[in-house]
Amino acid sequence: MADTFSHLNEKGEASMVDVGEKPDQKRMARASGKIFLQPQTLKLIKAGSIEKGDICAVARIAGIQAAKNTFTLIPLCHQVPLSKVSVDFEMEDDGIRTTAIAKCTGKTGVEMEALTAVNVALLTIYDMCKAVDKQMVMSEIKLLEKHKK
Repeated sequence: MADTFSHLNEKGEASMVDVGEKPDQKRMARASGKIFLQPQTLKLIKAGSIEKGDICAVARIAGIQAAKNTFTLIPLCHQVPLSKVSVDFEMEDDGIRTTAIAKCTGKTGVEMEALTAVNVALLTIYDMCKAVDKQMVMSEIKLLEKHKK
């Protein structure tokens, strides 16, 4: 079992992967997700009329903050020296698509940070719109790409 899942030791127990001997490399990951919203909710967002404030500005900060704290949320994640996190939004006819990019120079990847940024940005939109939209759905959350050099 330990050969299949890197976070299991030879006894099949949860274990943090030892990356100490790996070389530092430039790493990048990009993830995305979408929150489906009612047309009226999108109108309110575009008009800046949501009572809690600028939805995308708050969700962007929340996503960046979440990426920086991924290692505190996911038990076996390493603390990664992030050099860049971006969170962007694209208004679509039926919702908002969120894309996050995380970068670092380190011994392990940043896909969990990018995915965490997307999830928390979407949750923030959900929280800020829940008073006006009871039918929101967060979906299509996925890793789009990851690289190392």
